[in-house]
Amino acid sequence: METNKVQISLCGLIRHTQPFRQLFRSGLDTYIIRLQAEGECEVLIDGDMVTVVPGDLLLFKPQDIYDLRIGEKKSPLGHSVDYFVMCTGEWVDHWWKLRERPKKVRIADDGKLQSIWQQLDLENRRLDGGSPEILEALFKVLCLLLDRAMEEAPASSSASLLHGLKMKSYVEEHATSEIRLKDVAAHAGISVTRAVHLFKIQFGYSIMQYAGQIRLAMALRLMDNTNYTLERIAEETGFGSYTYFHRVFRERYGISPGMYRKRE
Repeated sequence: METNKVQISLCGLIRHTQPFRQLFRSGLDTYIIRLQAEGECEVLIDGDMVTVVPGDLLLFKPQDIYDLRIGEKKSPLGHSVDYFVMCTGEWVDHWWKLRERPKKVRIADDGKLQSIWQQLDLENRRLDGGSPEILEALFKVLCLLLDRAMEEAPASSSASLLHGLKMKSYVEEHATSEIRLKDVAAHAGISVTRAVHLFKIQFGYSIMQYAGQIRLAMALRLMDNTNYTLERIAEETGFGSYTYFHRVFRERYGISPGMYRKRE
């Protein structure tokens, strides 16, 4: 969707469960902004294939060679999930030049980023093409939040971050079943008290909030791509009851699951 200063070619949330490769051997004709949410992948940086894990942000500009591979190196979760946007425009050019943009950087995501990304995707997928003003506003907010997240990112070599990533991976793998704090902590080899504190410090939201984010993302995909009843979706995604699913969904997106399904 094109605006005066921003043109969004593609954006969204994508889950890969099979090997996948995206290659622009002659160089990109857009910017690519990509956040690894679950699992792992590999990307070509300075001639080497580099592992990308949850919390890693990829930033590629036009003319950059882009080679992304999923499934060639086995992910501990068996899949890869990422948020992405492919874009061009005067505003994007200006934003890019405001600071050094390494091709891969770890960020501190407090949950706002993924929420904005989801809203951007929903607006872009509207049958009427979405509002150019809303799309541009959401995209600009996303970029500014990315800058903040990069500034607040923890040191990539910290032991605390490694514990946090272990817990994050456990929650991702078990999101559709009951999540118990003692199991999450045991997976990282630390106490429950330390696990709760460390996860909040590292990622900006609680363990249970993160589980809720994963469940909502899964619910959106099932609502978009299946004819499952809303009750079944609530059960399949770990919410347990439709009543609870309805409340959480409405709090996050401002509409009920039923209204979301009728939007088209």
